[in-house]
Amino acid sequence: MARTHGSRAEITGPLIRESARKLFARHGYAAVSMRQIAGEVGVQVGTLYAYTSDKQALLADLLRDHMVGLLDEWRDDPDLPPLARLERFIRFHIDTSLDRADSVFLSYMELRNLTPENHAEIVGLRRRYEAALNDILDDGVAAGVMRIGDTRLTTMALIAMLTGVTNWYREGGRLDRAALYRHYGTLAFGAVGA
Repeated sequence: MARTHGSRAEITGPLIRESARKLFARHGYAAVSMRQIAGEVGVQVGTLYAYTSDKQALLADLLRDHMVGLLDEWRDDPDLPPLARLERFIRFHIDTSLDRADSVFLSYMELRNLTPENHAEIVGLRRRYEAALNDILDDGVAAGVMRIGDTRLTTMALIAMLTGVTNWYREGGRLDRAALYRHYGTLAFGAVGA
């Protein structure tokens, strides 16, 4: 049975996005051309424009999808004690960072290449994600189980520390994920005065 146009589109669109994500992460947004993306996918350059208006829109879509995915997947449980919630956030952030390393890299390194409008949108989504951790820390301080002078600064420091795992961690290496959770949990608990 021959493929329909719709099924080809369902395959080509995701291939374009995945190829762009990998190329941008490997070479940098500025160094990658639409021609390279098309070559990676195996389509003509003109075909790309059926899926995206330009390279900027493609980058913004990749960053938006990453942040929206994090926001959709994170589930806080305000009924749990703040330290248990922090432990859950640590595991979630480590797992999503390692499972989506290219997206994480892009969201930090290529934010600077967005237009002002796209930049503002992505930063707004990032702030919503950061607010999830900030709320946990505020609740921990209010409950007397955390001692933090500046929850916003601590939020930023913890996210940077947890995201940094993508720079060195390799599956099958000296530490498994359970060890990461323990070690980073100890560091995070120390940072919040728990």
